[in-house]
Amino acid sequence: MSYSAIMTHVQPDAACAPRLACAIALARRFQARLIGVGAEMIPPLAFDNGFYSVDADWVVAMRESIDQQLGLAHDVFKRETAGLPAGDAVWLCGIDTPAPALAAASRAADLIVLGGVADRGGSPYRDAAAAEVAMQAGRPVLVVPAGGKPLAANKIVVGWKDTREARRALADAQPFLDAADAVLVLEICDGGDAEDARTRTGDVTEALRRRGVKAEAKVVVHHHEHVSGQLLDEAKAFGADLIVLGCYGHSRLGEWVFGGVTRDVLANEEAYLLLSH
Repeated sequence: MSYSAIMTHVQPDAACAPRLACAIALARRFQARLIGVGAEMIPPLAFDNGFYSVDADWVVAMRESIDQQLGLAHDVFKRETAGLPAGDAVWLCGIDTPAPALAAASRAADLIVLGGVADRGGSPYRDAAAAEVAMQAGRPVLVVPAGGKPLAANKIVVGWKDTREARRALADAQPFLDAADAVLVLEICDGGDAEDARTRTGDVTEALRRRGVKAEAKVVVHHHEHVSGQLLDEAKAFGADLIVLGCYGHSRLGEWVFGGVTRDVLANEEAYLLLSH
């Protein structure tokens, strides 16, 4: 199994360069097609009374600004992908909200690469939130950390929870797992659940080993106030730069609300995350 097509959201900001660099490196690694998506939407004007309105001159100015940004993004994509084989770098562009645009276009991709910027309180009309895309797209999302080094994925931690989302993440990460030198299937649990957790992680590890993956299991009784902190500590101790996770959340009044571990681990600036829903 491999990734045949990799997709990423392309923005011209220098801070977004690590995301594109990661996507290009993965396209080379898996000999995959790279699909760059330029997407930005005109935000609504809000007034103090809570109603939204649109001024014609403002819309024209915003459209010109967005067209310029998308043009710059295309220039960056063409320049950075010049070394890929002919036909392996595809550009898609449109005036659209980024997360839904990526989710719709993901039918042509096996993996979506996002992140790569520090939390800047981004607007959904300009930026694509990684967890939101993972929930909508039905494709795994690789989240590039803002301060991370290039992805090696020689050692990988699978954050295990006995759910549909975790099983989906395991399958979606298979190309990375196949190539890794070591994989740790880690479950962090309550003290009373440790024995069952050892059975669960043992089953997963055995299944991976039958596929040729160099996997081992570990069960840890949580002692952190937040499980996410312990997960990151265990990954660092293992020497992993990639964590595979099931992504949990739901939509409430048009906004995505995510589980604590998903939300907190996304805030880290060192480890790469592979999220699946």
